[in-house]
Amino acid sequence: MVLALLAIVAVYLALSATVFAPVNEYGARVIHLNVHSQAVGRQLGVSVVVPAKSKRRGERPLLVFLHGRGGSDETFTGNEVVFEGLAKLGRRAPIVAFPDGGDHSYWHDRREGKWGRYVMREVIPTVEKRFGTDPHAVAIGGISMGGFGAYDLALLHPHHFCAVGGHSPALWFDGGETAPGAFDSAADFDRNDVVGKVRGNPEAFAGMRVWNDYGDVDPFRVYDEGFVDYLEADGADLSAHSWSGGHDGAYWSRHWPAYLRFYANSLANCD
Repeated sequence: MVLALLAIVAVYLALSATVFAPVNEYGARVIHLNVHSQAVGRQLGVSVVVPAKSKRRGERPLLVFLHGRGGSDETFTGNEVVFEGLAKLGRRAPIVAFPDGGDHSYWHDRREGKWGRYVMREVIPTVEKRFGTDPHAVAIGGISMGGFGAYDLALLHPHHFCAVGGHSPALWFDGGETAPGAFDSAADFDRNDVVGKVRGNPEAFAGMRVWNDYGDVDPFRVYDEGFVDYLEADGADLSAHSWSGGHDGAYWSRHWPAYLRFYANSLANCD
């Protein structure tokens, strides 16, 4: 009995030092908004991170960052690496909006809801009005499902973003290869075929800096390699990286500082 109690105490102390320990936000503020989305037909959360050092209203750059499948608006606000990376950027750090995209929306307009419209016409304007972000200095990025969504929205809304990034983005060459639930139909895939839209199209990401990275054992590697090959052939302003690792949180946590530097540098040079 005593040994069992000691074991429980030991587990609790271990959890207290990790899971239950407060995240060091490096002076940033995290504000949770609720968007009553007409596009999706329900209330959705948006977590907004305002760095400790931020420009004055009207001049603040904005990064919209989309989570992966099964995530939420709070997926990244529990990761201390994000806050540390923003702090190191000083006054160049953007305000970061993390919207909730549901379990497997893949961030595009589809039968269950207009998820792309939600991001473009509800999330971004709401954050701009509330936090005084610069409408001419906006970047979009995401991980896995969110990486697909970031590319898709940037392609559908040219000239709206200074930069777009996909981090282990979920891409496919053909609708028959896609993950269950990612698209409603073959026609839905065709309307949002990210790889197909950049193939032989030098103007696909015109005016935007593009980022792509993936792990060397990532299951999406072959698709990301093909995507990168097409962009390089088209002469896109591309930063492409293949690093060791898989499709998991440990891989992304290692590279958050590089992600944030890319977005900050791109936003500082918006035309």
